[in-house]
Amino acid sequence: MNRHLVFAAAAALLAAFIPPSTSVASETPVERDARLAWWREARFGMFIHWGSVSLKGTEIGWSRGGERRGYGSQGDQIPAEVYDNLYREFNPTKFSAREWVAIAKAAGMKYMVFTSRHHDGFSMFDTKANDYKITAPESPFRRDVVKELADACHEAGLPFGVYYSQPNWQHPDAFTPNRHGRYLDYLKTQVRELCSHYGRFDVFWFDGLGKSAQDCDGEELVKIIRGLQPHIIINNRTGLPEDHDTPEQRVGKFQNDRPWESCITICNQWAWKPNDTMKSLRQCLQTLVLCAGGDGNLLFNVGPMPTGEIEARQVERLKEMGAWLKLHGKSIYGTRGGPFKPGKWGASTHLSSTVYLHVFGWPNDTLTLPAIPAKIVSSKLLSGGQVEVKQSDQGITVSVPKQDRQEIDTIVALELDQPAGGIAPVSAAGKSSLAEGKKATASNVFQKQSHYGPGKAFDGDEDTRWATDAGTKQAWLEVDLSQPQTFTRVTIDEWEGGHRVQSFALQFKSGDEWKTFHQGTTLGSNWEKTFAPITAQQVRLNILQATDGPTINEMGIGR
Repeated sequence: MNRHLVFAAAAALLAAFIPPSTSVASETPVERDARLAWWREARFGMFIHWGSVSLKGTEIGWSRGGERRGYGSQGDQIPAEVYDNLYREFNPTKFSAREWVAIAKAAGMKYMVFTSRHHDGFSMFDTKANDYKITAPESPFRRDVVKELADACHEAGLPFGVYYSQPNWQHPDAFTPNRHGRYLDYLKTQVRELCSHYGRFDVFWFDGLGKSAQDCDGEELVKIIRGLQPHIIINNRTGLPEDHDTPEQRVGKFQNDRPWESCITICNQWAWKPNDTMKSLRQCLQTLVLCAGGDGNLLFNVGPMPTGEIEARQVERLKEMGAWLKLHGKSIYGTRGGPFKPGKWGASTHLSSTVYLHVFGWPNDTLTLPAIPAKIVSSKLLSGGQVEVKQSDQGITVSVPKQDRQEIDTIVALELDQPAGGIAPVSAAGKSSLAEGKKATASNVFQKQSHYGPGKAFDGDEDTRWATDAGTKQAWLEVDLSQPQTFTRVTIDEWEGGHRVQSFALQFKSGDEWKTFHQGTTLGSNWEKTFAPITAQQVRLNILQATDGPTINEMGIGR
């Protein structure tokens, strides 16, 4: 029988068992908050990217050769014919779903999301939609990985979900002019299978690669899922908003009006790579804290080896995170972000009337925070020791003796006279800037992308930046203060991923002429200089020499 007719018959059979759809549009805010409550309280989950490509140690999906070349170096590409047949050699006999679940729990992770099928089209479950799957007769393994993980998570009480890619670069009908309808039938069949055969799913994590809801019939896919798993949480990669946003490989911005979850790798690749660079414990923990402090979750990715084991050094790092969370988890789990927005200093979380300050660094031995409309009635260090907190109408200062500070994160608990959730979040980035939100221009913007436009250096957000094209050795960044302003201070925070400025001049415009009021060499992070009062409307950072394309997180102008 034609396999497309088989797919259609399977789809029709599964459709008959779908109960009436439950639409999130009909939910009240209270009902929606209740449905998402466990996930928001969890804060920390395990993401797993795994498949037959682990045999090669290259990136999942993206290293499949052909027209999608371009992710990583050309040397990382595997010819499509070779890639598509790796499953015939893939026999991960040391895979243990219970062991993976135990590792996640030891790390303090509260849920798990597994790649059921990535862009490469290989299904890690027993689908009837096609034969390119882990249970195929040609596969030496022939075990349903999704089933084993779902069963192990259910047994351990760990919420479980799947990642699923709408694109399929191996499928012959995908996004073709005349056969795309058949491809949509394939998508719906697989989605129904996943939601029907594995018990409770708590998360469905789509990855549409920018495809629209119309391209993949996102509305129907969501309807199928919510009909079968009405309690489920779905991300925003269907071309529809759904339940939460998904910043990738970066910590999301502070956002407490809509849920979000950063997906970030423990190493560089999503899939396993031999000797891949692994993040330090400091990077891992501070990433988790910044996510929680921004009112988001961290979905932290590991890539198991071709044996089926998670690499020992990754397991050890995760256990270190778990040990820290055993001591300090009450400042992460169940909290909300704020009231002080995250910055280079650290982040804050709160639960009821308790605010947890997570301090990464101590400028001038004292942390200065903006004022809040609540009284601090007590303070203490979670790790023990002395802390001094002073509060006034102008702000809050926090001091901890050097011997009582922690290397990665010093946590100060502040007890307020009222619930912290009622306090409007405030920026703790430092002194206000006359340039914040003002019109900015630049000589060059990275690939002309607005995401890296000049205004990003004046938006008060340390997580955004103005960037220039690779190879740029000279550039200028200009801001118009709207009217003549008197200032005595300039601060510049050069992106820490590339301290590239070697020579620069600060200038103001007088008539038609730019006049230099300071000349320097390197910048780096948190550069600051004070001057005799200058009055001007237009101010410019003129980068005279850089090792590569200059990138500036923030430039401040103050009195």
